[in-house]
Amino acid sequence: MNIFKPKTKDAHKGPRILIIEDEDSIRNMYCLKLEKDGYEIYSASNANDGFDLAKSKNPNLILVDLMMPEVSGTEFLEKLRAAEWGKPMEVIVLTNLGKDEAPSELKYLGVNQYIVKSEYTPSQVEVVIREVLHIS
Repeated sequence: MNIFKPKTKDAHKGPRILIIEDEDSIRNMYCLKLEKDGYEIYSASNANDGFDLAKSKNPNLILVDLMMPEVSGTEFLEKLRAAEWGKPMEVIVLTNLGKDEAPSELKYLGVNQYIVKSEYTPSQVEVVIREVLHIS
């Protein structure tokens, strides 16, 4: 399990964000950017580890990729929404798939926002995170 942890125990008082992304460079970029912006960050390189972290860390928001080996982001969301504790979690899909290529079942899985990675900078993603979490 690849877990990004805050540098010190008291380093963050902001919302908890879980990033589930199989590409190391992308995951690390978002971890560093969002930690710098004051969020408490946890990350996983696959959906199974992400599910375990979602359950144990109870994040305020999950950023999840759709195209991952073994278990897809869509399968992760189905499992998350099937768990009582996972139903209310805020979710942003962060993927390379265009909206027209997105699995149709996403509309039933409580996705707050759908972001195509190539169309947003990390700073723009952070703005969307603030909107979803109602942070001014």
